[in-house]
Amino acid sequence: MNTIFIGGSRHVSRLPPEVKNRLDNVVASGHRVIIGDASGVDKAVQKHFLEKHYANVTVFCSGDIPRNNLGNWHAHHVAVPENAKGFHFYAAKDREMAREADFGLMIWDGKSPGTVLNVLRLAITGKIAVLVNVPEKDVVNIKTLDHWKAFISRCSREVQLDVKERATPEEWHRLETCDQPSFLSSLDTTASDPPKSMPAGETLSSTATRPPSYDEMLATLNEALAHGDATTIMNALGAIARYRGMTQVARKTGLARESLYRSLDAKGNPEFATVLKVLSSIGLRLEAMPEGSVPGLDTVGTPG
Repeated sequence: MNTIFIGGSRHVSRLPPEVKNRLDNVVASGHRVIIGDASGVDKAVQKHFLEKHYANVTVFCSGDIPRNNLGNWHAHHVAVPENAKGFHFYAAKDREMAREADFGLMIWDGKSPGTVLNVLRLAITGKIAVLVNVPEKDVVNIKTLDHWKAFISRCSREVQLDVKERATPEEWHRLETCDQPSFLSSLDTTASDPPKSMPAGETLSSTATRPPSYDEMLATLNEALAHGDATTIMNALGAIARYRGMTQVARKTGLARESLYRSLDAKGNPEFATVLKVLSSIGLRLEAMPEGSVPGLDTVGTPG
């Protein structure tokens, strides 16, 4: 009997048939399941095992009370350092599960850094993880740190930066001591020196292999504001906030970093006061102009 760490993204609340089949195989094999207590994948997987009347489940939680334990299974409470807040508070249970598991099954929304980071934690301890990319309907087996580095090098710049920001120094040090350099050196550039804007004549298709510059992200935000596209506004604002450093944004706004990640998402619905705080923290401002006026929309702000 093996211990399987099952986790994934909060934004995946419905399990695809591929995942359900794998969960049914776990039941048939009688493996022990360890799972977190969050909404999204954690809750959906708990629901599936509850419907299957599967008892060999342990729910891990940071702190004293699980947020979700649908089957009233045994709860494993993970001690958390007193100063841990937001993402780092809940990550304590993930690290414990990665240490205790023999294998991992991760259900990913294609952008959640926490899920990718859990795969890294498994790889660091020499354990195989199966990563199911729900939007792409793709499955990746990650067996070593080099496999993980090859995988993350194909992810978006946003995911790469988010993973680096959330990883502990110890976790990142393990990557830096690997034999293959991969993408790590490219993440050492700081937001204080934004890349130049798109060269004249260069198209979006020709820049698909490089991350967008600050000016390009700003242009996307301006265009979304001009058209009232709320989804793109949140995506663009979130991208700029991550580019400038979510830790720095959290410190300047006084908001929890985990809350900011949830709010500055395509599905987020932050209060207007939160949007204003974020804009101010990254050196931007909103300006009301009569319809048809251009100046106030062409330059919403500059790097601060």
